[in-house]
Amino acid sequence: MTDEPIQEQEYLAGVKVVDIGDLRVSRGLTRRPVSSCRHGRMVYDQNERRIWCKDCERDVDPFDAFVGLIEYYSGALKTLERDRKQVEEAKAFQLRSRAAKAMDEAWRSRTMVPMCPHCSNGLFPEHFANGCGSMLGRDYAEMRLRKAKQDKPA
Repeated sequence: MTDEPIQEQEYLAGVKVVDIGDLRVSRGLTRRPVSSCRHGRMVYDQNERRIWCKDCERDVDPFDAFVGLIEYYSGALKTLERDRKQVEEAKAFQLRSRAAKAMDEAWRSRTMVPMCPHCSNGLFPEHFANGCGSMLGRDYAEMRLRKAKQDKPA
């Protein structure tokens, strides 16, 4: 340890002291304690320009009210998106069921068999008696159909 005297320096703009509270605010933390309720039954008064809780009758911070609305509508949007996906899955399942039913009805005919819409060959039940045999990826099959349509002379 040295016993050198402290040398005072003159600052042109005053002493460079940083308040810790200012650092908290600049990092997103506030000096005020959070005192807003989480009841969610907000009432707004346009005349007084205030938002308050119907349960505890305390004022609600405008930012907290905004966050509450965003959380509510975000949840509702996620619910709608989930419901939309379920409807699409149900439609796809229904399409497969309808196609299987149509093929079953076509194979019940004694004199006719369904025709492949692409190669125009007949599809016989005997071809599928032991299952499908081999399968083809859906994306690959769709790409082959598009390619065949492009290469087909008009």
